[in-house]
Amino acid sequence: MHIHILGICGTFMGSLALLARDLGHTVTGSDANVYPPMSTQLENAGVEIIQGYAASHLQPAPDLVIVGNAMKRGIEAVEYMLNERIPYTSGPQFLAEQVLQYRHVLAVAGTHGKTTTTTMLAWILHYAGIDAGFLIGGVPLVDTPDERLKKAFAHSSYLGSDKTADHEGYFVIEADEYDSAFFDKRSKFVHYRPTTAILNNLEYDHADIFPNLAAIQTQFHHMVRMIPSNGKIIMPADTESLEETLKKGCWSPIWRTAIAATNSHADWQAKLVKQDGSQYEVMFEGHKGQVNWQMSGLHSVNNGLVAIAAAYNVGVSVAHACEALSNFAGIKRRMELVGTIDNNGKQIEVYDDFAHHPTAIETTLDGAKKRFADNPNRKIWAVIEPRSNTMKLGTHQGLLAPSASIADQVIWYQPANLDWSVADAIGNAANQQVMTSTDAIIKHIAAHIGDDDAVIVMSNGGFEGIHGRLVKALQQA
Repeated sequence: MHIHILGICGTFMGSLALLARDLGHTVTGSDANVYPPMSTQLENAGVEIIQGYAASHLQPAPDLVIVGNAMKRGIEAVEYMLNERIPYTSGPQFLAEQVLQYRHVLAVAGTHGKTTTTTMLAWILHYAGIDAGFLIGGVPLVDTPDERLKKAFAHSSYLGSDKTADHEGYFVIEADEYDSAFFDKRSKFVHYRPTTAILNNLEYDHADIFPNLAAIQTQFHHMVRMIPSNGKIIMPADTESLEETLKKGCWSPIWRTAIAATNSHADWQAKLVKQDGSQYEVMFEGHKGQVNWQMSGLHSVNNGLVAIAAAYNVGVSVAHACEALSNFAGIKRRMELVGTIDNNGKQIEVYDDFAHHPTAIETTLDGAKKRFADNPNRKIWAVIEPRSNTMKLGTHQGLLAPSASIADQVIWYQPANLDWSVADAIGNAANQQVMTSTDAIIKHIAAHIGDDDAVIVMSNGGFEGIHGRLVKALQQA
């Protein structure tokens, strides 16, 4: 078929485009927001991307239109599609019908850490020689001489092997709670019907579509209702919002995970060897392993632990899974080092991180602080764009200043289209200020940064390319 994707540069839709291409379809797409890394990945894969949403993009009519959840009624291409009765579907439904139906699906759900944990789990399976398909809402970083792994993780999705007489057929999917399409307001993950499900955490988010936490819990429980009794649920211990969800009914066995110091009764435990989380031991029913990796922060340890448990559930030993994570390079835009500037023999580092919720901001900065604890002179700068729909609505205004308080210097960006004042939200928070242009942010940092400092830029969008511009400015300073 010729498939045209509306909203193709979204992290989910871009990954889906590559799967559709690997299924043998001709794939084109439209988007109004074309920026790396997804746009670059698609162009390198030979997928044609057209700017905007004109009706002419659907002329001649494709065999099928896959409609991204950012599409709304009133968009020219959407109205033309409906008026001309061109066949259409949502991304999650296409994936479920064309790929997932006969696979053992390992789904990773949660407010935070879905992309990273999904990538970890897929990496572990492939490292262990399991040809699992996967769809990740981001672009993996690959640093390995293993050509097999390089090939599998060249893009953010991989078709993998179907079920055969001697192969179960696995697929690892980032299970997003956001809605599926303008005509299907169910959460994406309701389509996936997992056999192994990670429920990693659950907080209030997506205020543009969910009125409260209870509404999100209802969607999570819809997925729980479809997990078979011979499947498995894996979740952090003592997570009240998830325990409340499971009280609505649970028909599958549960493994609970924890960092050892916080809960001694969890099935799976991680014991920190280094306080920044860069080394930790994993224990489960007499099985042990140790992870020594590039990641940091307790959230990363928790993500790694649930991924190891999920991999064990499909046959990967604890030791082998730990070895896999010790060779895990991470993914783009999750504490990704985008530039190092040699400054008088010392190094200024610039990182890019996708954090866009107060909890994610706090855990990212906490991990960074512990990671750099061996250098007491190093200051951490946080540059934060409140860009997500929940942030734009002002839902978490009261949490902004506390979430970033661990950083030494914080610059909040006030975009022109924000209807509330970031300055009012942060009040008189120490070392925190607001700026209204990326040029001003770059100029201020270049003038005041120390010789050995680190800058962490946090946004779930392109942020006007501030990362590369900042690196260039620091190199010229």
